[in-house]
Amino acid sequence: MKYVHGYHEREKIRLQDQASTLAELLHSDTAYPAGSSVLEAGCGVGAQTVTLVKNSPHAFITSVDISEHSVAEAKANIERAGYTNVTFQQEDIFNLPFEPESFDHIFVCFVLEHLSRPVEALQRLGAFLKPEGTITVIEGDHGSTCFYPDNADSHKAIECLIELQKRAGGNANIGRELYPLLLSAGFEAIHVSPRMVYVDSSRPQLVEGFIENTFTAMIEGVREPSVSAGLIDRKTFDDGIRGLRRTSGDDGVFCYTFFKAVAGKSPGTGRAAI
Repeated sequence: MKYVHGYHEREKIRLQDQASTLAELLHSDTAYPAGSSVLEAGCGVGAQTVTLVKNSPHAFITSVDISEHSVAEAKANIERAGYTNVTFQQEDIFNLPFEPESFDHIFVCFVLEHLSRPVEALQRLGAFLKPEGTITVIEGDHGSTCFYPDNADSHKAIECLIELQKRAGGNANIGRELYPLLLSAGFEAIHVSPRMVYVDSSRPQLVEGFIENTFTAMIEGVREPSVSAGLIDRKTFDDGIRGLRRTSGDDGVFCYTFFKAVAGKSPGTGRAAI
């Protein structure tokens, strides 16, 4: 798995801004019972972990990530927040060390988009889910982006990120595929809900938190890789960034859709393709 956004300090800040801005939209209906065991697969720097723990302070959460640096950052973030019910481990989700059916719930947020084998990842995770357990999966979909004033160069800059992620083995438009992915992985009772972020100047927190600090910062972060790969020239890319920033004006509008899926385990989930 290659994380196309990189592991630098600027990306860490962007992830934390994104998490705080979208906490209510994405996580308000996710809370786990006291005493339940939860596996967070792909915790990154812990940006989502903080909200997860805040909503479920009496659950026992195990958060894993393939990056040693990210695990260390996540642990520090949780310690600063004062929570003690999280255990962190550096692990590969394709080779986790846990016993079968050892978790009541599994939480996966912004991970599948970076994987070349998302169905296999879901199957392997399913093996660790108890028979009555649930899996929650959240992903974005860059192809859902629309805005006013429209700008052709902005769309070209967004397409650069989509293409870079595709070349790295991922899928930046994976949100729309959550239902078929979970179905293919053997889960049942799948419920998918689109979570649209709609922003205009009457919502100043979202103007700054989402348009500027989350989405535009994400696209801007792939400027050099996009130019180096020959996907776009610097002027067109920079014009595209200016177009995205223009949508934060008084007459601007920005829309983006996330997808959240919750599913249950069916007999045999996590075994068939392993």
